[in-house]
Amino acid sequence: MAGTRFQLLSTFSRQFSSLNNVTTVQPKIRIDEIRGRRLSIFDKEHKRQQDLIPRLEKIEVTYEGLNDEKTTLVMNKGVSTPYNCAQHINEQLLKRSVVAEVNGEIWDMHRAIPADCTLKLLHMKPEDPHQATLVNKAFWRSCSFLLGAIVESAFQDEISVCLHSFPPANVRSGSFVYDVQLNLNDWVPSQNDLRQIAASFQKFVRQDHIFQRLDVDSSVALKMFEDNAFKAEQIPHIATKSSTGRSVTVYRVGDHIDISRGPMIASSSLVGRCSIAAIHKLNSKLYRFQGVALPSEIHNPARTPELKSN
Repeated sequence: MAGTRFQLLSTFSRQFSSLNNVTTVQPKIRIDEIRGRRLSIFDKEHKRQQDLIPRLEKIEVTYEGLNDEKTTLVMNKGVSTPYNCAQHINEQLLKRSVVAEVNGEIWDMHRAIPADCTLKLLHMKPEDPHQATLVNKAFWRSCSFLLGAIVESAFQDEISVCLHSFPPANVRSGSFVYDVQLNLNDWVPSQNDLRQIAASFQKFVRQDHIFQRLDVDSSVALKMFEDNAFKAEQIPHIATKSSTGRSVTVYRVGDHIDISRGPMIASSSLVGRCSIAAIHKLNSKLYRFQGVALPSEIHNPARTPELKSN
């Protein structure tokens, strides 16, 4: 993504290049260097965790489909995911499944299943109102995550970009947001700016990036985000709320890594049409990027007519 930064921001680069207009938020490091280091830590930790699995053990996954249909699958403990289970059932189910439900808990499609369980695979329009709310929250949460990925890499190198956080998904609001600190004192985004951000968002989601989840110790998370003062401050608080008191959940999408408790949707390609509605200035350096989007299967009316909002 580093090679697709907005041309319009070369104008920002010139406009805000004087000392009077640019105040350093933190020491500037190229985003591709930051992402490369985070990816290296992520991959190393993922491999370490995989190596802890001594040998493959089998588990039984009971898939519960429509009309009380049940199918028992023999899968690999701690390795197989709901996505792998869907691969054994049918292709249409595989393509439509947004998140899973494992023993009644909403679950990432690419998250390993640890033991025998019952499994449901949920699309964007489940009939159960509670499931619909959870699916919608996962969709908006994932959109916020993706928006952070786009904004972090959008600006020229001399403009410091520091991702702050994205609020919990509010299904009724019909939008998603990400709060970002920029060292731009007087930026008033134009409609063209909003369109270019939306175009980059659209291009990225069409590349069909999966959401890869990894639970890490807080010390590993701090190494990943040592360049981000906001994340470094948030990590200890997040860890204390985990079941172990030390765990933090991170996700990888393409070359972007961020913190979120999840769950997320299976793939970026499940996001359809998108627009950036506004960029609000919250204080002298903090901006809230706000977008709206439709799921890809809803964007195609032949598949399902509307997004349920509960």
